[in-house]
Amino acid sequence: MKHNVSTLISEEKLINRIKELAAQISSDYAGKDLHMICILKGGAYFMTELSKYITVPVTIDFMAVSSYGSKTVSSGIVKIIKDHDEPIEGRDVLVVEDIVDTGFTLSYLLEMLKDRKPASLRLCAMLNKPDRRIREVKIDYCGFDIPDEFVVGYGLDYDQHYRNLPYIGVIRPDEV
Repeated sequence: MKHNVSTLISEEKLINRIKELAAQISSDYAGKDLHMICILKGGAYFMTELSKYITVPVTIDFMAVSSYGSKTVSSGIVKIIKDHDEPIEGRDVLVVEDIVDTGFTLSYLLEMLKDRKPASLRLCAMLNKPDRRIREVKIDYCGFDIPDEFVVGYGLDYDQHYRNLPYIGVIRPDEV
């Protein structure tokens, strides 16, 4: 698979912004233990880098949720592929996601997690695509607002390809 991928956000800009987010999260959770739930697969790169710079005690867990499959647009049907392992009742939970697009999947997921009675529940997203929003989702910590482009890299994929790019790139619409 070969596409022309142009750089939208450089590796240097990504790392600098992740450090800023980590500093804000560390300040907001000072004196607390933070339980981070990474949304797989795309969020893994972001959460790994983010957690390196957070200075409060951190535990991690993972969920796999899908509404895309191998498509480039959401099917509108949310499927929990892997639920988190640790109980979250009474814990300060930060959901870490690669991108907020339509908001459909995350609004469903956050409501489900809220029902599990965490002490607090916040969302940290590397990328936000507000022009595509169908359901409103509060992003407590946002890396970058981006235009409605098909993005890959730093965990984001096109049919499982390009996750390993160290930057955020764009694939032209006529190539997806």
